[in-house]
Amino acid sequence: MAELEDPNVMQNLITFLSSLIQKVAESNDVNAGVQPRRISVFHGLTRPTISIQSYLHRIYKYANCSPSCFIVAYVYLDRFAQRQPSLPVDSFNVHRLLITSVMVAAKFMDDMYYNNAYYAKLGGINTTEMNFLEVDFLFGLGFHLNVNPKTFHTYYSYLQSEMMVALQPPPPPPTVAESSMSGGLARSTATLKLHLCLNDEESATSRPKKQLAV
Repeated sequence: MAELEDPNVMQNLITFLSSLIQKVAESNDVNAGVQPRRISVFHGLTRPTISIQSYLHRIYKYANCSPSCFIVAYVYLDRFAQRQPSLPVDSFNVHRLLITSVMVAAKFMDDMYYNNAYYAKLGGINTTEMNFLEVDFLFGLGFHLNVNPKTFHTYYSYLQSEMMVALQPPPPPPTVAESSMSGGLARSTATLKLHLCLNDEESATSRPKKQLAV
């Protein structure tokens, strides 16, 4: 899409996408004690000190891949989350998942791309680990890498609409009367949703798919 070539649009998109993924990771951190999960090659022993936003902006600045790769990487992360429910995105694995998803997207989408050694240095890991991450990610996706135009547009449109909502000024605070009348409804609708059901026509069935979203 032509608008993705605008650096300002991409800067805003990267910022919003990192914020969205951070909310998902933080929510999964809170639920770590109640959700069954397994340790994988994507997990670090400690949380990285660099924020998700700074990390994703670093990848955007130095990967030199086409802007579309970041939308495709988001699709891949969603598919990975669907296929690997015991590996939810959290603060211990999100950075490795991000660098791997962008690298795989660049290899699939672009005619020219950097090698694994470059992405390893960019991501702050060694090349051997980057190689293992790539293999595990591909198997985790079931090698389902194709993203057709309709799916791409669906994910991009979702990000666009959510970005517009986030940029809107907050509504004025309710009066005491309004607050008491709508309090129960507000509490019932304020729960954090981690997924948004969307149709992915590339799947073998027509079941709605859950999108990595808040």
